[in-house]
Amino acid sequence: MSESELSATEVELARKYDLTPKLTAFLDRHLIYPLIMALDLIYDENTVTQLSYDLLKDTYMVKFEKSKFSNLYPGKEFPKELLEKEEFVQKELVRLDEKTKETLNVLAQQSVQEHLKQDKEYNRQFLEKEHGITEEKVLELYEFGQLQYNRGDYMMASDLLNNFRVLSTNSDLNISATWGRLASEIISLEWDTALEELVKLRELIDSRSFSDPLTQLHHRTWVIHWSLFPYFNIENGLEQLSDLFFSSTYLSTIQASCPWILRYLVAAVVSTSPKHHSSFEFQKRLRDLIRVVSQEQYEYQDPLTEFIRALYVDFDFEAAIAKLTEVEVVIKADFFLSNGAGQFLESARHLIFGVYCRVHEKMDLQQLSASLNLSKDEGEKWIANLIRDTKMDAKINESEGTVIMNHPANSVYQQVIKKTKGLSFRSNQILMAALQKESS
Repeated sequence: MSESELSATEVELARKYDLTPKLTAFLDRHLIYPLIMALDLIYDENTVTQLSYDLLKDTYMVKFEKSKFSNLYPGKEFPKELLEKEEFVQKELVRLDEKTKETLNVLAQQSVQEHLKQDKEYNRQFLEKEHGITEEKVLELYEFGQLQYNRGDYMMASDLLNNFRVLSTNSDLNISATWGRLASEIISLEWDTALEELVKLRELIDSRSFSDPLTQLHHRTWVIHWSLFPYFNIENGLEQLSDLFFSSTYLSTIQASCPWILRYLVAAVVSTSPKHHSSFEFQKRLRDLIRVVSQEQYEYQDPLTEFIRALYVDFDFEAAIAKLTEVEVVIKADFFLSNGAGQFLESARHLIFGVYCRVHEKMDLQQLSASLNLSKDEGEKWIANLIRDTKMDAKINESEGTVIMNHPANSVYQQVIKKTKGLSFRSNQILMAALQKESS
């Protein structure tokens, strides 16, 4: 079995925690396709092919549909409706290409571009008066963009929808065009442009007044799911994901409509922990993460969220280590997390070691290494590097085979005792004040 393959037991675990059915409810079918193809780790080839065929057979991706049909039903003739759809798409391409050619040629002229302003009403009047571009012609750009997207020409779709958006004053269609352009840039792997579109979309949704708050909640839920694509593919993307998901508006959206997104919030916080472990911002994020994971444990649990609970709520190191074994399997099978499996596991060891050190002054090196799923030699080397890199006040005693922590005099336990005494003193003060008030 290769390193990327899973055992039968691991496949069963991966299927149990597969989020694909939940994610697909908030994704466009073109964005769902790569998630379906990533299921080849836990499902057989024929099942994945069937799923992908069923997913896109209602689009205009005729060549794709023909290819998948031939794989599923070798030697069988293409269905009549498929051939009719192919003919229809070709006719629509010719029709809309002819209808939009003049408009696109006008917009491409340098003199016209120099004349356009931020004021869309001005642009519309100028283009209609000087070049005959009516509202109907602007809508044809949107229609053509939809067609190109639906047939899988994402670059052309993005350009058409952008041109439409420059001229359109229809707020509903502008939001729709922005969703379409964001999807096109994601599928084309143009992450910088995708992030720009994501920002525009958030601004449109957050600034617009919705008659029904549930509609706005629904839009934000879609934003959360679509944002996973760029955030897991750009430098510092996990920090940007944390910024968005921990904002009050989006955190409440996650808790209300998609608690499974906590998996990705855990992954983002844990994976960035070595870089920012001692920073105030990271500690705040970690506290917020522990709180929300605890609050939502009855709504959603998986090995990643359970790892956080075991380590920071129950302080159960054995359970945390056991969860890491499950986490590794879940991450391998997760479309968004699979590329960062090594980073997550390494960062998780940092967190385990950090918590372990806070509650122990002297630790057996061999036992500690085993708890980190490392041999004694690997563990000693890993811990030595960590102490050096983080400038931790600790040392390894090789003769005794121990790690010794130089805790400050005011230990964790002493801090708890001190705070308890303080609370007791304040309680007595409040009680005395109440008694005096009653006697008077």
